Amino acid sequence: MLIPHFDDTHEDDLIHPEQRAKAASKTTWVSVVVNLCLSILQILIGIFSKSQGLVADGIHSLSDLVADFIVLIANHFSQKDADDDHPFGHYRFENAASFVLGLLLIGVGVGMSISAINKIMHHEQIAQVHSVAIYVAATALIAKELLFRYMLRIAKQVKSSMLVANAWHARSDAASSLVVMVGIIGNLMGYPILDPIAALIVGCIILKMGVEFGWEALSDLMDRAADEHEVEAIRQTFLTTTGISGVHNIRSRKMGDMIIVDAHIEVEGSLSVREGHDIAVNVRNQIMQKHRVIDVITHIDPV
Repeated sequence: MLIPHFDDTHEDDLIHPEQRAKAASKTTWVSVVVNLCLSILQILIGIFSKSQGLVADGIHSLSDLVADFIVLIANHFSQKDADDDHPFGHYRFENAASFVLGLLLIGVGVGMSISAINKIMHHEQIAQVHSVAIYVAATALIAKELLFRYMLRIAKQVKSSMLVANAWHARSDAASSLVVMVGIIGNLMGYPILDPIAALIVGCIILKMGVEFGWEALSDLMDRAADEHEVEAIRQTFLTTTGISGVHNIRSRKMGDMIIVDAHIEVEGSLSVREGHDIAVNVRNQIMQKHRVIDVITHIDPV
């Protein structure tokens, strides 16, 4: 699963940073409440019912609380104004948060996998799981799937890759709960080794998603360009601006969910310096109004 990139070719679709910040805060606090309740329930019942899979899933839910607070912190700092040390703003706190989320998932996935493998290698010590575990696993599955759908809907509305990452984190929880439920059923049917196998599968799922999230965020931190559809939409804004006869060497780089653009614009060679400057200022304003762009740097080429 890869984090999607958003196109925004229309001014009416532009999402202001304040809207994105409010959406991040709202969805994350909902996630905090859900994961806190689930982690307590799963770990306590998992210990009582002797289900390693359910305990592992509870620890996974507990790790989500840490992830949620990382998102809240990043959401707060990314809204800070530009300063001398960060002249383009603090939007990359979001990319850093997604990277930390990826590392967190990798750590949880590796730890759970090692624990499950150890249990499988000593399967004769696996205890019979109590039937109450299946009801808790089913409750967790439903709650996490509903949380994922809610968070993804809001993330797409405000076009936030950080919130999309956190939403798919919730979906990984739903997938893990499904696997755990299957493992518990297998244990109850007389195949106790299926419970730690379920825990191992959960660990691998978490590990895979952590690698994907981490790589996506790292690419953005290394000045990855905006996707080709966004760049083409920006190109069209350049070309439809009065006074510009052509544009080339358009370059872009991600800053959180925002973009910085630089380009060479072609104008009539007989224009004065002031007239060329006015055209550059006008196109800069047009692009920043119509796209998720925080700055436009232009070089004027006379033709």
